[in-house]
Amino acid sequence: MDRSTMTSPLSFAVLGRVRAWRGQAEIDLGTRQQRLILALLLARAGGAVSVAELVDLLWESDPPPSAVNVVHRHVGMLRRRFEPGLPTRAAGSVLIRDGAEYWLRIDGESLDLLRFRRLVAQAGGSSGEPAVELYREALALWRDRCASGLQTGGRAHPEFVAVDGERFAAVRAATDAALQAGCVHAVLPAIRLAAEYEPLDEALQARLLLALAADGRRAEALAAYADIEHRLADELGIQPGGDLRAARDSLLDHDAPADGSGSRRGAGRAGLESPQSTWAEPPAQLPADHPYFAGRRDVVAAAEELLAGERRTTALVIDGMPGVGKTTLAVHLAHQLAARYPDGQLHADLRGFDSGDSVMTPAEGLRGFLWSLGVAPAAIPAELHAQAGLYRSILAERRMLILLDNCRDWNQIRHLLPGTGGSLVIATSRRRITGMAGPAGAHPLHLDLLTDAEARELLTRRLGDAAAADPAAVDEIIARCGRLPLALALVATRSVGRPGLSLPAVAGELAEADGRLTGFGDAHADLEAIFSWSYRALTPEAARLFRLLPLHPAGELSTETAAALGGLSLRSARRLLAELGAQLLVQPGDGRWRMHDLLRAYAVELGEEHDDPAERDAAIERVYDYYQLSAYAAHLPLLPQVPLPEPEPSERGVTGRCFTGQADAMAWFAAEQRVLTVIVAQAKGRGRPSTAWQIALALQNFFQDTAQFKQWAAVASTGLAATGGDPAAQALLHRSLAGACYFLADLDRGLSHLQHARALFDRLGRRTEQGHVENNIAEIRLEQRRYHEAIRHAEAARALFRGEGNVRGATTALLAIARAQGWLGRHAEALGMFIEARRQFDALDDLHGVGTTQTWLAHTYSMIDNLPHAMATWQQAIDTFRDARAAHDAAEVLVSIGDFHSANGDPALARQAWSEALAELDGTDSPMARRIGDRLLWHR
Repeated sequence: MDRSTMTSPLSFAVLGRVRAWRGQAEIDLGTRQQRLILALLLARAGGAVSVAELVDLLWESDPPPSAVNVVHRHVGMLRRRFEPGLPTRAAGSVLIRDGAEYWLRIDGESLDLLRFRRLVAQAGGSSGEPAVELYREALALWRDRCASGLQTGGRAHPEFVAVDGERFAAVRAATDAALQAGCVHAVLPAIRLAAEYEPLDEALQARLLLALAADGRRAEALAAYADIEHRLADELGIQPGGDLRAARDSLLDHDAPADGSGSRRGAGRAGLESPQSTWAEPPAQLPADHPYFAGRRDVVAAAEELLAGERRTTALVIDGMPGVGKTTLAVHLAHQLAARYPDGQLHADLRGFDSGDSVMTPAEGLRGFLWSLGVAPAAIPAELHAQAGLYRSILAERRMLILLDNCRDWNQIRHLLPGTGGSLVIATSRRRITGMAGPAGAHPLHLDLLTDAEARELLTRRLGDAAAADPAAVDEIIARCGRLPLALALVATRSVGRPGLSLPAVAGELAEADGRLTGFGDAHADLEAIFSWSYRALTPEAARLFRLLPLHPAGELSTETAAALGGLSLRSARRLLAELGAQLLVQPGDGRWRMHDLLRAYAVELGEEHDDPAERDAAIERVYDYYQLSAYAAHLPLLPQVPLPEPEPSERGVTGRCFTGQADAMAWFAAEQRVLTVIVAQAKGRGRPSTAWQIALALQNFFQDTAQFKQWAAVASTGLAATGGDPAAQALLHRSLAGACYFLADLDRGLSHLQHARALFDRLGRRTEQGHVENNIAEIRLEQRRYHEAIRHAEAARALFRGEGNVRGATTALLAIARAQGWLGRHAEALGMFIEARRQFDALDDLHGVGTTQTWLAHTYSMIDNLPHAMATWQQAIDTFRDARAAHDAAEVLVSIGDFHSANGDPALARQAWSEALAELDGTDSPMARRIGDRLLWHR
């Protein structure tokens, strides 16, 4: 490197892939860890980053004892990349250390983020078309998401997410300015790209609709609305908010010109509030108030007194025994107070006393609330404390009422409490929550049994004149129900459902009933008698199913699962569940059935008393059969990478669920995830180890597609522990765990699992599987930029494939070798290998393999500045893909050619290549077509 190059100014980019240049020469930024460190420094734009933050950045948990030294070493290597010749321990003049912090010396022109911010600020101080042009210039600096390709565990660092947020805020402001100035066409490509990145951001999507309409594209705007409406319903289960609906309504305004004439200046603001106002419609999630609410005036008065006090009340936590009416009171109180909290109400059932893993985690509750508050799913941090911080930041500016039902303990709800601001939490719990004295403004409210007067008021409201006509019978019923609201409600429902049954007869039945429901205080004996009314009214088949339901591993189940549990046909299960529902013994919701905990306890006692242990055990076995068969069927539409052996048919006649496609399978896995996880943990103890590890493998693609990498690792580890002495199962689980580790960026542990899998496959003589493992190791080494080791493993894979006569596998391994050689700068060797791979794919008549190899060949030629060969080989790849009728692949090559010309300052050739790519996709619904169109508009 000559002296003039070494003294050229440095420049950096973080609005996309992290890059750096010295003059016109791009700098190799080293390993992924070094690029991550640089990315965070650039996102701070000259601000300080502590060593502790860098440790957290590189290790999500359990950093090694040498973590700080490793950070310093990475920083030193970055310094020497920026300042070649810098001595090992020299401070340098670019990457500066200040105590336990580092910062980057940059100016406003050397970093794209600072240029972006400057242009946005200038645009905000301007108006009309000059402002729009400044916004367009600012948004043109973005090439992808901030620090793209450096996600950790499948998620972006909060700092990078925040920078992305600046982009989307600028897009919204640019759209508003362009709509007012009548030149929306200038920023339409940027709006499209932003809306594509954030498909669930209603603010962006509403502006996209108005921008399309203002540009004379009303039909496209209406089609876009339909797509957004479907996506919101499918992914979040919600309807479009007020702004989206208003934008839609403005499209349907018949006074607006259909061709867009007259709509370019000042059009499109209909339905949009000012940028400073709240976009999302306030959530209103409270359940309906109980129509027969009675009593509790002392508790309501106590709540009002707390809220009227000088010290701000932030939470009211209602506790009491099961069935005492905590939820009913909380909902009623929330409705009484809702008008004081104009920014809306949130509600969640935390399932604190459900069995096993069905208890809602704080992270699950926060994700649901953040979605409801308008945060796009992709912008929600994965780490619990970051989620809680974002949640509290949003609530700090709002007055909202949050209803948290069925809380387990302080640890479950503490992250769901707001920090500052004027919001209020109303929570319920079956037991008194310790720790509530800690946070200022949190107060417990204990709920006891109803008084006699309140119980009489409740029955009178529900039974009307019948209660007033026979006060003695009412008093007897109240005494027998132990003044427990749930028991009283069941008695009233039963009485209303049997018009010929007088209240004295109801009281007599209660007095004569025997049997007990233990464990619920003084009211348990009478409550058991009340439950027995509904139970005795069942047919024998429904009564048997009621007794079996508590054997299911979770607190809710589907109709299909109930059929397996009872050994029933689906039609019979549906009929019997409806019968149980009519007696208020189960509650339907979202295609699933739930049983109240008191009724579940009662059913357990009945089952232990009346059913043979062998019959109960057989019911559990049928449930396990159902989930094992269904999990296998569900994983097939997800195109599994780890082969799962087909389970043996059920000896008990159980069949698994059938699935219509990938979406159906994913929905089933989501609904049954907790149950499947419990079965994986418990199956080995029931003597069913194959059920545990097969379900663990079946869950792999679901976990991968939903980015639940830690859950994937945990379940696969449990499955591995259940494999016992089955080496084939162990090998498959090690390989699955390697995949989880890869996505968690724990490459060393992933390699360890692959090495275990390789040894097992070697012992089993499954050489083809060994070859796949070696190829996987090579891919990890390529990711680590350890190219020599990548070559060694890819060569081992190639030898194994050759020994098995697997030419395609051997050729794929050769591609990995060639890629490593190219990155090592051995371009001649890489070219020779690519040519050999092309010949092999040619012989296999594998056009896609040929085209892929030609694409890599062209890339290698471009790296050595052999542009004639690069262009010729790219053209060959295009021709090959066209012969294979792979229009999408041909278009991708053309896009790469266009991007190459654009980067080298030849916009005319770039437009020509992009236009050809667009022609390739003519008549298809490929989303790439729109991206190509945006490129052509952007580089007009």
